[in-house]
Amino acid sequence: MKDGRDDRDIIDDDLYEDFDEEELYELVEQERQRALEKSLREKDNKPKRPFPKWVFWLIAAGMVLNTISMLPRTFSIPAIDFLLTSAELSTQDTIQSYKKSVVVIETDDGRGTGFSISDDGTILTNHHVVEGEDTVTVAFPEKGLFSGDVVETYPGTDLAVLEVEGSGLPHLDLAADKAWQQEDQQVYFIGNPIRFNGIANKGTVLKPITLDGWDKPVIMMDAPVYRGNSGSPVINQDGKVIGVVFATLRHDTYGRVGLFIPIDYYHKQS
Repeated sequence: MKDGRDDRDIIDDDLYEDFDEEELYELVEQERQRALEKSLREKDNKPKRPFPKWVFWLIAAGMVLNTISMLPRTFSIPAIDFLLTSAELSTQDTIQSYKKSVVVIETDDGRGTGFSISDDGTILTNHHVVEGEDTVTVAFPEKGLFSGDVVETYPGTDLAVLEVEGSGLPHLDLAADKAWQQEDQQVYFIGNPIRFNGIANKGTVLKPITLDGWDKPVIMMDAPVYRGNSGSPVINQDGKVIGVVFATLRHDTYGRVGLFIPIDYYHKQS
């Protein structure tokens, strides 16, 4: 297996996207509705002779290509799927509450994700998101922009701590040690992948793995992790953060998986 650090997530260079998740969800739903209406019209006006199947598939392919052509070139069908999942999850009050604490971290070179862990401005993210920076811009979904100071870095576990000046800020609660040990538990994670902000998704915890060059194991999860998810909180069913997303990996058994750093490592260093 290659060194896990060679496979890790890369911060997006572009900060903004023309479509947000609600607009994309609306677009796909419109195409779906049009396809349904067209199918009903064709059924009502069905000719006596059999309708050639190749014509149906040609029309269907045309509609799909028309939809895809309207989307940014960076999008793929799996990307559309995870945006639809996010739109569905975001109807839940708990997910909406979690989103308030997840921030965009902007540097001179790009951006990543972080999350607030106190009401007075402590932010947790990955070391590689803020590597080489003393100050960054931190954007809360509802509280706006802050200047963030990089106050602690832990390169060995790819974690970093930022501080912003604020009070009454939304924040997430951290789980106790070993909360990740329950395999097959469903978790949520929220981040800023593929130029979008505040995308919620879900996954399943798999097994620990020790990467080349690492002293401690990290945790694999079956989840749609993409560029820009670095620094996303992994949240269990109790609403507690059990880890921090930092990379993806191609595994021999599980295929493409997301990797997260157990929150235990922050507890031991803070």
